[in-house]
Amino acid sequence: MSLIAAALVLALTRAEIIDRFNAVPVTQLDGLVRVYGNCPADMRREFQMPIASFTSGICRKLYSGGKVRQRRFAEPGIVISIGDVRTNIAEVVARQLVRADGSKFTRIYVPSPAGADLRQFRLAVVRAFYRALDGEDIDDDEALRRFREADPETRAADIEADVAAWRERGVYSDGRTDDDYLKLMRGVHLPGVATKADVLTFASRLYLYPSFYAYPFCGKWRCCSFREAIALARKDPTVRLAAYDKMQGLAIFGAGHGDRMTAAVESYVKFLMELTALKMSDEELASLLDEADGKLKGALEQ
Repeated sequence: MSLIAAALVLALTRAEIIDRFNAVPVTQLDGLVRVYGNCPADMRREFQMPIASFTSGICRKLYSGGKVRQRRFAEPGIVISIGDVRTNIAEVVARQLVRADGSKFTRIYVPSPAGADLRQFRLAVVRAFYRALDGEDIDDDEALRRFREADPETRAADIEADVAAWRERGVYSDGRTDDDYLKLMRGVHLPGVATKADVLTFASRLYLYPSFYAYPFCGKWRCCSFREAIALARKDPTVRLAAYDKMQGLAIFGAGHGDRMTAAVESYVKFLMELTALKMSDEELASLLDEADGKLKGALEQ
């Protein structure tokens, strides 16, 4: 025991020592995670369960991302102890240990549960997970790479950044081709969520194109926006044909990104149906388009 730890113990009353000694740890995820509260009862109530749940959440993502079946642990592989420091100390201390039977485990000490560096804590948990599961020791860089690959949100963000680098600067990574990037643009990388990139990519498709490049709309327009199409449709029937062809592709391209995005897609499809039929006035068609644009903006702001 260090001199500081000894001093802290001596500063506690006998009742406080007994209270902490008798405090029940929180164990989760089939015994993999165990959290001790070496702190007053009020701090245990505030932090012990949330820290256990946060840790278990990280591990579930790693299980899922690696397509590994969840295991049962007789002894925890990740042992976390939260201290009683109420000031904002960011330090997170991880010790890699081995039990008598040769199994590896990690002790993570968080002196100040309210002030701990979440990034440092997350990396410690990821490293502890692979150590407990496979006995594998990895560094922080590899832990970060694996977590970003396993976590749906960060994985989607990385894909978006990769696509943006290709689209904006012509940067290719991981041996990907143009076809690979086009597939990534069409994919749903975070099901049920419309990211900014998803909405902007969808918005870039809100144009109509002639069926044949050699025959532009009205003899001169190689493409037109949905709003421009309202007037052009009365002059050139091929605009209506393009609107009809656009409906199915638009519905497929916008699917899988959550309720708000779905509502926006349905509104655009309704507009295209009415543009194809051309029974509404220009003002009524513009009103439908305004409604669809408003819903798409709502999907972007969610």
